[in-house]
Amino acid sequence: MRKLKFSDLLITIMIGVVFGITMKFWDDLYTVVKPIFPVARQLLYGLWFMVGPFAFLLIRKPGVALLASVAAAGLSAFIGHGFTVLIYGFAQGLAAELLFAAFRYKRFGVVIAGFAGIASCLASFLLDLVYGYANLELWALIVKYGLRIISAFIFTGIFAYLIVRALEATGVTNLVRPVAKEEYDLLDKKDVVS
Repeated sequence: MRKLKFSDLLITIMIGVVFGITMKFWDDLYTVVKPIFPVARQLLYGLWFMVGPFAFLLIRKPGVALLASVAAAGLSAFIGHGFTVLIYGFAQGLAAELLFAAFRYKRFGVVIAGFAGIASCLASFLLDLVYGYANLELWALIVKYGLRIISAFIFTGIFAYLIVRALEATGVTNLVRPVAKEEYDLLDKKDVVS
């Protein structure tokens, strides 16, 4: 397993900070939408699960999903959402991290990223049960968390993946991700030919 360098830690924490700020504005949007679309607003919930999978897709090293999620939650807690947010950030980041670990940190596709978001959503659901936020009738639980699962997959799988692909197309990921061994081999072959 590749270890995190200082630059990896710095970039991961910065991703967390950016998402922490984004989540503050997203929280305001979520509040505005609440009376208009009381049920459908759950489809916006996936952004809160996006930070860990996005960080992993970008940096592709063990530990970044958890660290980015905790960093985002830390900023969110600091700006007024309280200590409970840190617990959620840790649980969601850990769930995503465990999903990536289950695939030995070697899978970076839409489906795996989406499943990492769903794992984060399930961790959030378990905490909601503990804190009493999920004290609903069965049908309401199924609708609420079913929509959150869909949203988690869309935000962490599709959106995060597409954003990282767009960043790869610009070449910016070369600054945060080591060059693959195959690329070094290609360079060596070119030196031999020339």
